[in-house]
Amino acid sequence: MNKHKRKSGFLVATITLLSILTAACGSNTDTASTPSASAGAGATAAASGKPVTISFLHWRGEDVNSLNGIIAKFQAENPNIKVEMQTMPSEQYQSTAQAKLADGSVGDVFTTFPGAQFEALSKAGIFTDLSSEKFLSNFNDTLIQVGKKDGKQVAVPYQLVYNDPIYNVKLFQKFNLTPPKDWEGFLALCETLKKNGIIPIAFAGADIGPGQFMNTMVMNNEPSADIFTKVEAGQAKLTDEFWVKTLTQFKELNDKGYLQPDALGTKDAAAGALFIQEKAAILASGSYQLAQNKKQNPNLEQKLLAPITVAADQAKYEGVHTSTFMLAVNSKSKHPAEAKKFIEFLSRKEIAGTYANETGQNVTVKDVQYTSPELQVATEWAGKKTLFQPRFSITNADNQKAVTNSIQAVLSGKSPQDAAKEAQAIIDQHLVK
Repeated sequence: MNKHKRKSGFLVATITLLSILTAACGSNTDTASTPSASAGAGATAAASGKPVTISFLHWRGEDVNSLNGIIAKFQAENPNIKVEMQTMPSEQYQSTAQAKLADGSVGDVFTTFPGAQFEALSKAGIFTDLSSEKFLSNFNDTLIQVGKKDGKQVAVPYQLVYNDPIYNVKLFQKFNLTPPKDWEGFLALCETLKKNGIIPIAFAGADIGPGQFMNTMVMNNEPSADIFTKVEAGQAKLTDEFWVKTLTQFKELNDKGYLQPDALGTKDAAAGALFIQEKAAILASGSYQLAQNKKQNPNLEQKLLAPITVAADQAKYEGVHTSTFMLAVNSKSKHPAEAKKFIEFLSRKEIAGTYANETGQNVTVKDVQYTSPELQVATEWAGKKTLFQPRFSITNADNQKAVTNSIQAVLSGKSPQDAAKEAQAIIDQHLVK
């Protein structure tokens, strides 16, 4: 009996030991295959050959068809990486993207606007340093500088936009008009169009208009390219001559009827429709809308112009450019290696060319061949003297809103001086903080 008990005890001990060893082996296997939030997690997943899903978050819903095709090519080349794309309207993206990106659950690869959003995301620690990535050599180095923070390349602008108004070439030819070289010439051009029953300028005063049109309106009025940086530092004020003059010129355009009726209540799509239907000769937006306009009216012939708000011999700039749609990798991503691989794929000139020609957006990638007339129109501006978009030099979102709100205030009837004072009061609040 005792001998039997000893055998039973030995058997139980053996089974227990085997169970412990088996559990330990299982535990080690699970640990190795479970993704972590560390920087090496993506590399581990890639090395294991196990499927990985990354999230791509951006604001350009109009690019989805093109990007779907590009993603399909990427996935064919990288069968273990799946890309899920999510888009939001640009206004919503600027206000809510940071909250979505904060925990890393979406936006392994994401885009950011330069200026206020870029600064906010940088302060929040959302960016991954891309400085050592080889794909940076695929880009025009000058055009991606805006994606640097503290000497590190943390985001890579993909699009090159000219924030200059678009004009209808055939309407200009019909009335023997050419882009003017000074403010008096611009007013005379608008008067000719108005007298002939054409709306001179379609202006989306209810949403994107103030933030777009302000750039060319202020570019030659400002005393220095860093004037808004000085305003935010308390070294200059919106009540100074450069901004009061700009608001005064906005008021002049409105008072003379050179903007459509109820410009302040007009949204982007409605302003665009006036131009597309050839009821307006100028659309106060930028090169990013050239392809959309042409798609809706194939008979349109379009070019870009910028109002010169000073005498011809005082003009420093011919227009405005922006490097935007800045690609970045979320610092909270569980799959940074795969996220970087996707950006590398986008940076190849043949892929960037596909994106550019299908979406009508010029890009910052080198040696891309443009096939559409609209893209070639924007390319003509590469040799002109342009200023980086002044609005995006404002790094605080509240300050940026105060500046654009002052334009809306003037259009609603407030004096330029009072509108400037109200905007400066908001700047002052942030200076105190």
